[in-house]
Amino acid sequence: MIKEQVKKIGIGTVINQDILENQANRIYLGIGSNLGNRRNKIEQAKYELSLRNIRLIKSSNFYESLSWPDESKPKYLNIVLEVISDLKPLELLKVSKDIEISLGRKKRYKNAPRECDIDIIDYKRKKITQKINLPHPRMHSRNFVLFPLFELNKNWKHPISKDHIKKLIISLPNRDIRSIKQI
Repeated sequence: MIKEQVKKIGIGTVINQDILENQANRIYLGIGSNLGNRRNKIEQAKYELSLRNIRLIKSSNFYESLSWPDESKPKYLNIVLEVISDLKPLELLKVSKDIEISLGRKKRYKNAPRECDIDIIDYKRKKITQKINLPHPRMHSRNFVLFPLFELNKNWKHPISKDHIKKLIISLPNRDIRSIKQI
């Protein structure tokens, strides 16, 4: 009897649909630090996010990369998180900025070293251009986003260009591919 009911409703289809819907509701956040105890700052940021209605699904390993645009600055440590939250994009941005400040981030010149940086990489596969730009406008060219994101979701596609993450990684300059390492 149960087997017949499963066949009637097509349980495989239901499960696959559920997986697709869950993937569409995922948010990817990038966290980086190149000042102070980098690993500790990133772990503190993860903890602070969890206290603010942001549920961690997966975390990538840590990746170390050169500082950009000035390679003489300290190296960055980065991760990408896959999270779920009911927060709207601007609310999530405000929470992220508040956490950065609580972890010691100060206003400095553009691309200056920082204690903590939290970026919204992909918000539920949406394209938003008012008050916030999503997906992150430069994520497709950043090794420290693409490598950890690939670790979390090998089938991820850019919400706008629809380019597969493997294509984006291969499109990086060889120098960017060689200069990042998982630690």
